[in-house]
Amino acid sequence: MPYAEGRTYHDADSHVMETPDWLLPYADPGIRERMQPLYVSTVKPGEESFIDELRRRHAEPEYRAREEAEIMLRKNWRATGSFIKEDRSRALDLLGFSSQLVFNTFANRPLQQAEHGEDVEFAYGFARAHNRALVDFCSLDKRLLPTGYVPLRDFERAAAMAHEAIEMGCKALLIASACPRGHSPSHVGLDVVWAQAQEADLPILLHVSGGGQLLDPNYFVNGLPPVPDFHGGAENFRSVDYMAIPFPPMQTLATMIIDGVFDRFPRLRCGVIEQGASWLPGWMRQLDSALDAFYKNEVRLQQLSLRPSEFIRRQIRVTPYPSEDVGWIISQAGEELCLFSSDYPHVEGGRHPLKRFEATTAALSERAKQRFYCDNFVDLMGAALA
Repeated sequence: MPYAEGRTYHDADSHVMETPDWLLPYADPGIRERMQPLYVSTVKPGEESFIDELRRRHAEPEYRAREEAEIMLRKNWRATGSFIKEDRSRALDLLGFSSQLVFNTFANRPLQQAEHGEDVEFAYGFARAHNRALVDFCSLDKRLLPTGYVPLRDFERAAAMAHEAIEMGCKALLIASACPRGHSPSHVGLDVVWAQAQEADLPILLHVSGGGQLLDPNYFVNGLPPVPDFHGGAENFRSVDYMAIPFPPMQTLATMIIDGVFDRFPRLRCGVIEQGASWLPGWMRQLDSALDAFYKNEVRLQQLSLRPSEFIRRQIRVTPYPSEDVGWIISQAGEELCLFSSDYPHVEGGRHPLKRFEATTAALSERAKQRFYCDNFVDLMGAALA
């Protein structure tokens, strides 16, 4: 019996658990020599030292026999299909999801750092290796939807990378939510990227860890004992970091809306993944307020064909956390905006995300629930689900 049943579920956030050298075979010569092993210690301290042992355990009949009962209990490399691609279809069967967007776990931050660094050639070579690796990991099952990273640093290279990612089989274009170095994400030089996504009927996505440095580190210099995160370590998100997670996508998408990107590309769709959604209703109102406050003196606002909140409802979709009151978010922002996600196989997804989502959406109409679990994802993904 699968974990999720009784309706169609599309999972807007899942991950591969990379090993330190996972990307190296996919890198071009010249790039490979400059790549460092992925830093994977942002989970429970010491867990990464058991990867080889866990690979052996995944092949043991006894371990595999318990997969169904433990599909949501095993996390990180212990989880079925977390890093062995031949097992991921089995995981999807046991989960009961009709599709999964698949993201990296550890590469977003180094990809963003490379994009903002001095070596532009390396940044795009690193992204190419990432995209090849994700496409290969998802290659055995069409229900798995690989995400391809497109650095926005250089206009011509970004256009070429978007084309390449689409051609190699990426089902969504992943961009950093941090502002590109040297220009706005709304710069007209990037229109060729958005045009390709719109023409291919594939979304652009912003994912957590793509926002650069979220906080001034001095916020943690408080004279109090160090606070561990939920993995037991100190490098991942804690409560203070958590408060800053939505800031980069809020600013990036607000700028793109105000500067007319979603007006110029009315069929372009964007997903904000694993960055919560409690901020969504207030952000929509603040954007409409900005339109009203600055309309008189800003021609760009006068030229918009819709109010900002209307662009959001038409073209942007967001994944709430299971810990949030999803029913309240949907009642305030609209039925068309929120997406179900499991975060499989990460600890942050919890052992029973469906139970938590169902608890806060109990008062919603069946239509609203259908949109949350299925229809909004179908709308976001377009041709990726064809």
